[in-house]
Amino acid sequence: MKQGIGLPVFPGVAIGPAVVYRKSERTLPVSSGDPAIEQAKFDAARETARQQLSGLYETAKAQLGEDKAAIVEVQMLMLDDLDYLDGVAAAIADGAAAAIAALDTGEEFAQVFAAMDDEYMNARSADIRDMSHRIYDILCGNVGFQLPEGSFLLVAEDLAPSETIQLPRERILAFVTRQGSSSSHTAILARTLNIPSLVQANLSLEDAENCSVLAVDGYTGNWYLDPDPETLANLCQKQNEAASARAALDAYRGKESVTKSGKKVLLCANIGCPEDAEAAIAADAEGVGLMRSEFLYLGRDSLPTEDELFEAYKKVAEIMRERPVVIRTLDIGADKQVSYLGLEREENPALGLRGLRICLTREEIFRPQLRAIYRASAYGNLNVMFPMVASVWELKAAKALCAKVRGELEAEGVVTKDVPIGVMIETPAAAVLAPELAKEAAFFSVGTNDLTQYTLAVDRQNAKLGAFYDPYHPALLALLAHIAKSANDAGIWAGICGELGADPKMTETFLKMGYTELSMAPGRILETRKLVCESEV
Repeated sequence: MKQGIGLPVFPGVAIGPAVVYRKSERTLPVSSGDPAIEQAKFDAARETARQQLSGLYETAKAQLGEDKAAIVEVQMLMLDDLDYLDGVAAAIADGAAAAIAALDTGEEFAQVFAAMDDEYMNARSADIRDMSHRIYDILCGNVGFQLPEGSFLLVAEDLAPSETIQLPRERILAFVTRQGSSSSHTAILARTLNIPSLVQANLSLEDAENCSVLAVDGYTGNWYLDPDPETLANLCQKQNEAASARAALDAYRGKESVTKSGKKVLLCANIGCPEDAEAAIAADAEGVGLMRSEFLYLGRDSLPTEDELFEAYKKVAEIMRERPVVIRTLDIGADKQVSYLGLEREENPALGLRGLRICLTREEIFRPQLRAIYRASAYGNLNVMFPMVASVWELKAAKALCAKVRGELEAEGVVTKDVPIGVMIETPAAAVLAPELAKEAAFFSVGTNDLTQYTLAVDRQNAKLGAFYDPYHPALLALLAHIAKSANDAGIWAGICGELGADPKMTETFLKMGYTELSMAPGRILETRKLVCESEV
């Protein structure tokens, strides 16, 4: 047996096979120098792509229906587009490697389609990019990360948000990463999935690959490779005790979240995709306090279309029914990067072009998302909030675009409903300006992760600064009290949607401050309701 330690970010015990995730390595696309050979490579890759897409089509048809599967069928037809094939052949004849010729020609055609006035033709630009990227990946030997059947504990050096979004979350028993922090997106995903997770673990990837069983204790932070019988028995006992404790919390299922003095609190779930909304309902959440829209943009090669966004928001609205759903608009930037946006590299991305700043400067990105939200508003109780607000003018500008988009949709005959507009308070500037922002906003929701980072000038992704990242710092608590008071004085509600929302040490403090909504990972709803119901506040 080998054992070690990591930083626990979600409690629980997991036991099972380990699967090591390693970032895929591509062979650089260098031309052989012979156009005939390169053309043959391209032709073979095109046939492989056809087989892959054919399989995807059948799967999509069975699971989603023929209409949705038509998206894949369009890409299959594009594989035989004569203009595209001629363009690739010409590039290869000029000396380009097959992979580069496929990718560059696809991008040229995608830009042509994107510039067209017709909405349908605009949408085809994404299909062309996806198809050409598929051929490029095949030619570069990028076959993707192959996972075994069944459930497993995932071990990695680190995981980016764009990687975690593509994982089969229903089969992962635990996360163990050698890097990362307690507020990383791997940790956030673990809390959403209600599974044990360790970061900064001193576990070598080679050892994990060669073990038969990996056990993780998310209470102590310990990990064990091929645990001995005594250790295994102790861990199994912990698992059973945790299951009994979860069963006891079922007594609070269906109850109102009301303190002994009669103060009502809305306990909501943080989600990243429509599937998470199902977990929110199963956890007895009273709404969605934060839908992280960026997860609809991660793990893909092009922007999601308006229709794709609409279908996702519509599904969440329908699942949650009358319960409120707060959608955070796109919050790409900092540690959440997507290459297809073409953003320049920044020296300090946490302070750079991210969140609402991207949306206000790239209306072609923002507008489809707002249209999708307003289209979906007819199917539920949707709210929208903007991230990274630092000035009142930013909120006013975003609200003006919302009004314009809604007006355009109604002129087109699209049914919409009123969508309350709020601010995610996560910059010290927004916290200080809370009284002014409250005059323009329908609600506040505090992102405590970033507010802590910016208030204390501590990079929350830097594992070496863990001792300095203090979510209970007096300065932060003073800002939180000021935000709640500003909201209450203006007659709007204020909530917490950061990781502190589920912190049992902060529940009564938030109630005393005047917060009336707490949003958290679905698995924390019932234990927080127990604390609320037992509170004297």
